[in-house]
Amino acid sequence: MPPITDLALDLPTTDDLAAVAGALLGRFGVAWPDGGENEARTPITGGALGSTRGATAADVDAAVERANTAFRAWRLTPPPRRGELVRQLGALLREHKDDLAELVTLEAGKIPGEAQGEVQEMIDMCDLAVGLSRQLYGLTLASERPEHRMTEVWQPLGACAVITSFNFPVAVWAWNTSVALVCGDPVIWKPSEKTVLTALACQALVERAAAATGAPAGLSQVVVGGPEVGKALVDHPGVALVSATGSTAMGRAVAPRVAGRFGRCLLELGGNNAAIVAPSADLDLAVRGIVFAAAGTAGQRCTTLRRLIVHESRHDEVVSRLAGAYRTLRVGNPRDTGVLVGPLIDRRAYEGFARALAEVAAGGGQVVTGGQRDPALAEQAPEAFYVRPALASMAEQSELVLRETFAPLLYVLRYGDWDEAMALHNAARHGLSSSIFTNDLREAERFLSPGGSDCGIANVNIGPSGAEIGGAFGGEKETGGGREAGSDAWRAYMRRQTCTVNFGRDLPLAQGVEFL
Repeated sequence: MPPITDLALDLPTTDDLAAVAGALLGRFGVAWPDGGENEARTPITGGALGSTRGATAADVDAAVERANTAFRAWRLTPPPRRGELVRQLGALLREHKDDLAELVTLEAGKIPGEAQGEVQEMIDMCDLAVGLSRQLYGLTLASERPEHRMTEVWQPLGACAVITSFNFPVAVWAWNTSVALVCGDPVIWKPSEKTVLTALACQALVERAAAATGAPAGLSQVVVGGPEVGKALVDHPGVALVSATGSTAMGRAVAPRVAGRFGRCLLELGGNNAAIVAPSADLDLAVRGIVFAAAGTAGQRCTTLRRLIVHESRHDEVVSRLAGAYRTLRVGNPRDTGVLVGPLIDRRAYEGFARALAEVAAGGGQVVTGGQRDPALAEQAPEAFYVRPALASMAEQSELVLRETFAPLLYVLRYGDWDEAMALHNAARHGLSSSIFTNDLREAERFLSPGGSDCGIANVNIGPSGAEIGGAFGGEKETGGGREAGSDAWRAYMRRQTCTVNFGRDLPLAQGVEFL
């Protein structure tokens, strides 16, 4: 087995990375956060970059009050003028793209290419939202009553709480915030406790954009803290919409609390995503797509490929080729040129990965390659967790395989016919993203038909990860049913209103009812 990395094994010191983070924050005009109880750590070394003070219940109340004060003015602002604020934000993101991407690398451990891609996604979302600000279309409806006009319009909803996860520390905020702002809604952001510095940088940019356009104060706010801060937002009657990204367990806790006060939820939860490799698949294409989808971001995407369902005629070749590709992946310090896989976010993530690997044999499987933690890197930084992506061949789709492990662990299963493949595919409790590699037109169309994939995203000849912002992003079943980003996802941030105008002199009633 080759070493975990053929790069230099030296990691930077946490002090060096803290100095870099401080310099980057300075370029956003953010004072170095220190002196609080919430540590901002880097998975590159596992050390603390700084610390921030957590919000209290009183802080949350004040933030909601400021947001609703801003809402009363912002909802009356014409949508194209709201779009100008988002246009300015997009321009600032372009200006600070490299700096923000480097902060993402420091806090989330992403390689620079992926971090740059995440910030580009923010920019793209701003562009989409600016166009949307002139396209919040309603409907003209046919009235059964003479001299009556009926329309359906969309009105601003109110203050939105956005709760995000560490794995996409800034893009998911942009999905929500850029659209919410043009829809007329203020945003209160609770970032992951693991990625606070990037949130402070983004908040500084949106405040600059708001000042440049004369937008009211309080349109965008950040509240820092753990579950107790999230709970305060979830329970607050002044929050109209809670958009929460995280685990299914988190969603189960959030949804009934919001429903209990008749608020709205937009949930983006887990994913146990699968790809089918059909007999006709182009394996050169498939292997490349599979490796990125399974090992990219160290397996820490909600759309990461976790189950590979391969036709029995191609199984051995696919496993052999994937194992060879996995062994060439460079794992290590994400800031080093040539590294493709950075660290897991923390010890808890590593322990979940290790537990799943230990259960493979009991589940009738075999680890083909990967799973090791590099001892030299572990000795340098005991709280940094660099692992080689793992590939496991499984005899059956056990409970282990159906459980989402948020790490680079890909299970490979065999299938004999189409019905068996779809039964394996749709057996997952989650329903986020899915894909099939095939050159058979009938198979491709069946996969996209009502009897095919039961996921919110279904792809042909690409992996399940890497969704474009033009489409609505989200999934079914235990993924939560929410939709963000493009298409008509904007409607989640608005309220529907049916309007009727009588421009005649009579008062006919609907359904032919006669009263007076």
